[in-house]
Amino acid sequence: MKQARTTRRRFYQGLSSALHVVWPILSVVLCIIIVLGMAVSHFESWPLLDGVYFAFITGLTVGYGDLVPKHTTSRLLAIGIGFAGILLTALFAAISVRALESAVGKSPDRDQAL
Repeated sequence: MKQARTTRRRFYQGLSSALHVVWPILSVVLCIIIVLGMAVSHFESWPLLDGVYFAFITGLTVGYGDLVPKHTTSRLLAIGIGFAGILLTALFAAISVRALESAVGKSPDRDQAL
C-alpha cells in the first residue's frame, strides 16, 4: 500500500512539473479551440457558450450531435477544432505517460516486481 501511495505521489509530481513546462503550448491550443468555437457560434448564430461547448465536445472527439454546424465555413472550422483537440489529447497523454514512466522508474521495488 505504501509503494502505491509513493508511486502515485511521484506520478502527480511528475505530471505537475511536466505541465509547467508545456503549459504555454497547452494554453495556445486551448485558446485556439475556444476562438474557433466562438467563430462557429458567430457563423451559426448560436449563443457564445454553445459555440465553446461545441468546440470542446468536437475537440475531444465526443460529438454528441446536439449542435451541428450547417454552413461550410463552420464545418471547416470544426475540422480545425478536431485537429486541435487531437493535438491537445495527444500532448496530455504523452505528458501522463512520461510522468508514469518516471514514477515507476524511481520505485525502489521495481526490479523485484518484474
